[in-house]
Amino acid sequence: MLRSRSLVVVPSLARPSSLFSFFFIKFPLVPSCNTRRPPLCYHTSPRLFPKPLPSNECFPCLSVNKMHLSTLTAAATQPIHGSSASLPADTTLSSRARKKARRESPEGVLRHKLDICSKNGDVAEALRLYEEARGNGVPLSQHHYNVLLYLCSSSDGVLGLEKGFEIFRQMVTENIVPNEATFTSAARLAAAREDPEMALDLVQQMKGFGIAPRLRSYGPALFGFCEKGLADRAYAVDADMVASGVVAEEAELSAILKVSVDARRADKVYEIMHRLRATVRQVSETTAGIVEGWFKCEEAAKVGEEAWDVSKVREGIVRGGGGWHGQGWLGSGDWRLTRTRMDETGVCGSCGAKLVCIDIEPKETQNFASSLTNLACKREVRADFVRFQDWLQQHGPFEAVVDGANVGLINQHSFNFFQLNTIVKQLRQMSPSNRLPLIILHKNRVTGGPAQHPNNKILLETWKKSGALYATPPGSNDDWYWLYAAVSCKCLLVTNDEMRDHLFQLLGTSFFPRWKEKHQVRLSFSHRGAALHMPPPYSIVIQESEKGSWHVPTTTGDDLETPRLWLCATRAKDASSSSSSHL
Repeated sequence: MLRSRSLVVVPSLARPSSLFSFFFIKFPLVPSCNTRRPPLCYHTSPRLFPKPLPSNECFPCLSVNKMHLSTLTAAATQPIHGSSASLPADTTLSSRARKKARRESPEGVLRHKLDICSKNGDVAEALRLYEEARGNGVPLSQHHYNVLLYLCSSSDGVLGLEKGFEIFRQMVTENIVPNEATFTSAARLAAAREDPEMALDLVQQMKGFGIAPRLRSYGPALFGFCEKGLADRAYAVDADMVASGVVAEEAELSAILKVSVDARRADKVYEIMHRLRATVRQVSETTAGIVEGWFKCEEAAKVGEEAWDVSKVREGIVRGGGGWHGQGWLGSGDWRLTRTRMDETGVCGSCGAKLVCIDIEPKETQNFASSLTNLACKREVRADFVRFQDWLQQHGPFEAVVDGANVGLINQHSFNFFQLNTIVKQLRQMSPSNRLPLIILHKNRVTGGPAQHPNNKILLETWKKSGALYATPPGSNDDWYWLYAAVSCKCLLVTNDEMRDHLFQLLGTSFFPRWKEKHQVRLSFSHRGAALHMPPPYSIVIQESEKGSWHVPTTTGDDLETPRLWLCATRAKDASSSSSSHL
């Protein structure tokens, strides 16, 4: 049996012939009450946190305590230094007194000071505190090490990088259980040393510990391979992300697109273009530049079917709901690129092609309403939200829903009922049935402040009697209410809220942007009065035509005053003939 000594792998900064060097460290076999855990017998492979193996695979004469693996993987749920477990048990102390004791303990004081360093990005002071704590024998917890690793991995200096690996080795030496933040910071350190292979290996070790990687976990490896031009390794990281259920965003897809363009991988460029279409929809100027770079290169002119099956292309368009076919590059020859704008009906100002409005299936809307209900009931008082659903069933459906708080505060220092009523009247005039829209306001908005003015009281009472006002209860988030009302009524939503915060991120990146594009009415105010900007009659998303041309919307001009810029890419010979017929 292992009793006083276990073989543990610890990374070394010196790597003359291999990634790491190894040595022996003594550990007791009795688990403590913090995150330090008894060591396992490890393979001497170049891994920062090596995968535990049965002891007979390391040394036939040794065996490992079976409880080690379970205690290590479950350690995230155990108390750590700085918690109540590190304080003497004293049932006479009140909860407040125990919290104060934790704050004022050496570990608690260190935690507070390191958190300040993290907030200010002060790497030098954090490292000084670390050395001071080590010198004074202050035990460091997982949190302490994670803050230090984060600061070192975020540092541009050599000192932060080298100290980061030293601190990481010390954390391994003390057998403190890592979490996702630990591995991600270590991966960033590896990437800073231009070692994306090590960064990817850390992600694999993270999964070995039962920790689910996040998008940020893969970033160091993915961007590292892309910067080195190692396309196949970047694709391997991307495939691992997909297998782990991690969805790439624009930054990641843009990096893969660039390495694919540089490697002249036409198939991968086509794939990433469609992934951008499905998840990002409108691209940044940086991504648009990469797309332009592809269409300008010789390889782009060479690839493409000259005699394609028109019926298959049209079938693909119908199957996808319109706006793309997914049948590969069509046509041949050089591409003609222009930055252009669309008119009000979606006709391209360059090639004259008309963009389409991509359909949303009724089933998708129904599923979205159900998921929205589930999320709202988890984050709101369930009885309150169910009461609203019953009220909506009784008084609905409506033709439009107004985010009252947002509309009443646009360009205002305080809530303006007159401005809100102006929009409500415009919507009523537009309604075929001359019906008032549903106005959602928080309870505080209808009882205090400007609501106490006599004219506003009359206005609120009129809306109430018409069944057009719903006051959300105290403590609620009215965003859930107006969004659910608009989705369930399948009607317009009047708000300038861009719906980009955490609440809306919970709704996912697939259906919600498409729904918002088709239903959100935005507002602008000028000396001429209020203007309602209705949803466009075409979809603002990357579109691939049945003739093989592409239209890529950018975020440039993504506001009410400046028209949006699009990148139009058509085969040169098709563009010239299209221009002639358009004229």
